[in-house]
Amino acid sequence: MKKTYKIEVDCANCANKMENVAKKTEGVKNAVVNFMTLKMTVEFEDGYDVKEVMQNVLKNCKKVEDDCEIYLK
Repeated sequence: MKKTYKIEVDCANCANKMENVAKKTEGVKNAVVNFMTLKMTVEFEDGYDVKEVMQNVLKNCKKVEDDCEIYLK
């Protein structure tokens, strides 16, 4: 399953950090951050709770870029 989320991030380098940490989060198969559109597309592994995975993605992103935001639906 793939979902797209609106994000808030200040620079392309920060967006790249968010993408890298999201990809390493358990339950994430792949993640792509587009700085120009301020969107993050996440592909989830089968059998994981999407909401729980995204809470972990947000928590992990805040560790590398504390002023970023992911607007969870």
